[in-house]
Amino acid sequence: MSETEQVGANLCRHLNRAAKEAPYELAVAVQKARGVFSKQLDYQELNFAELDAMSDTLAHGLYAYGIKRGAKAVLMVTPSLEFFALTFALFKAGIVPILVDPGMGVKNLKQCFEEAAPDAFIGIPKAHLARRLFGWGKSSLTHLVTVGGSKLWGGASLEQLKQLGQGKGPFAMARLDDDEMCAILFTSGSTGTPKGVVYSHRMFEAQITALKHDYRIAPGERDLATFPLFSLFGPALGMASIVPEMDASKPITANPDYIFAAIERYQCTNMFVNPALIERLGQAGTSRQPKVQLSSLKRVISAGAPATIASIKRFSEMLKRDVPVLNSYGATESLPLSMIASHELFDTTDITDNGGGICVGKPIAGVEIQIIAIDEAEIPNWSADLCLPNEQIGEIVVKGPMVSPSYYRRDKATSQAKIFDAQGQHYHRMGDLGYLDNQGRLWMCGRKAHRVDCLVDGQQRRYFSIPCERIYNTHSDIKRSALVGIDVKGEMQPLICLELKQGLSCSNAAALYNELRLLGEAHSQTQGITRFLIHPGFPVDIRHNAKIFREKLAVWAQSTYKE
Repeated sequence: MSETEQVGANLCRHLNRAAKEAPYELAVAVQKARGVFSKQLDYQELNFAELDAMSDTLAHGLYAYGIKRGAKAVLMVTPSLEFFALTFALFKAGIVPILVDPGMGVKNLKQCFEEAAPDAFIGIPKAHLARRLFGWGKSSLTHLVTVGGSKLWGGASLEQLKQLGQGKGPFAMARLDDDEMCAILFTSGSTGTPKGVVYSHRMFEAQITALKHDYRIAPGERDLATFPLFSLFGPALGMASIVPEMDASKPITANPDYIFAAIERYQCTNMFVNPALIERLGQAGTSRQPKVQLSSLKRVISAGAPATIASIKRFSEMLKRDVPVLNSYGATESLPLSMIASHELFDTTDITDNGGGICVGKPIAGVEIQIIAIDEAEIPNWSADLCLPNEQIGEIVVKGPMVSPSYYRRDKATSQAKIFDAQGQHYHRMGDLGYLDNQGRLWMCGRKAHRVDCLVDGQQRRYFSIPCERIYNTHSDIKRSALVGIDVKGEMQPLICLELKQGLSCSNAAALYNELRLLGEAHSQTQGITRFLIHPGFPVDIRHNAKIFREKLAVWAQSTYKE
């Protein structure tokens, strides 16, 4: 009988094992900055035995306070030792954590909590203040816990939970079925309405397996974790999670010095970072004399949005020659799905710059990727006849153990996104467009909602965001571009919004537009595009600073463009 069968499905079995096999090894370190002018950096640490014991105490406390197995608990706590201990306590107790991105905005957060109907709210005072002001979860909440605050907010403090659980010894972990819901993770809402993704232990275990085998993370490593959820995988991998002083919801505001200091102090071997932070750290580290050298890193994992090849090349100057930046493709509903190392990605630059899309690599072990025709209708039943041949652009669909089967209380969204085969297994429609090449590599061509279908010179044309934009981005004056559709005399027409490189102003827009028209006519992907507008600064998502809000740009372009 396997260990999983013996104890049931519970992620915390990995933490238990680490606490027994390497009790005094570092599990978590959190960097804190103090001081007003000259910032001093302090570090708080827990080893595996301490983290296991602390989460046992809190699990007992949660139960004694009345938050029991099956309850749903919002967790809005900043990355800290308490965040780690609370998360593992919730998993141990079989309480379902609801994790949201604070950067999604007040309106979206309220909707998320209404849909999830949480039983408990565990948060820092700032989160409780917002809860009261905006009425989050007002109709369903029965228990409140304040982390780092007073009784002002009602309910219990974290210290009271510790007192309730003190001295009760190891907590008997809840035994869950492999496919039983163990967490709800909300999508960011950067490309649509946020939806609660149902996570099971099977999904988490599949992600852990991928990190072990495809990313080759080994016990004893140390991870510089800039994304709280990824940092939770550390104990499952026997890896220490090092959390730098930063606002995880706004990584572009992170202080590079803090991150470089944390990597150096703990000799981190792994780093999980999004494209916005790759850009910021690369600029900061390579502009110094001498350049910053991150010599302890063995790999860098990037996910969340496509990073530019230029930013990855710049960041790689701080790494040893053979250290890859592993670019991963996926979404909250399914991550990771495919991967490509930086040295291979660099070889695709010419294809990308000429409108071939962005290569996101080959599927990881256990993942199936297919391309189907672009269609807005629901597809209830899977058939091999749905698959398009290689090199043909369509919607990306995926199947694998890390792919969520449903959205929480969103039956319509589930029906639109899932296709079931004869065995009852599900494919997930990513909402992204792309194609598979003859080597089995996946190429991204943008969101399905961002394509522009129109009539150009009497012919039906379809334009895809990434292929079009990457062509115009090769112009020396352009920082980034965005394809949108506008109504011109009753007909949908393509228009390219332009953001100029920092410090540039366009004194002769007509000349620039003419250069871009000529550039576009040289490529089949952009032929027929004749309309351009310069925008002062694209609206982008807070977390990635890379996902362009094309919907907002389309409204702006419609009101601004004059024929």
